[in-house]
Amino acid sequence: MPFYAFQCEECDETFEIRATIHEKEAGLKPECPQCKGDHTRQMITAGITLHGSVASESTRSNCSPFSGSGCCG
Repeated sequence: MPFYAFQCEECDETFEIRATIHEKEAGLKPECPQCKGDHTRQMITAGITLHGSVASESTRSNCSPFSGSGCCG
């Protein structure tokens, strides 16, 4: 399940909630955990998390097929 970031318009608290895509499409309007206010708005966030083989591939040297023999040795 993805996380969605929200900010309270009453106290400026920033928080995350976890919801299914179906719940998101139905319309999320969570209560602020700080002040219990119901005037919250979703924040736009961008991020990337690397796991497993993708992470190990991204940490290799920047060899290309044109680097010649022995580059990635």
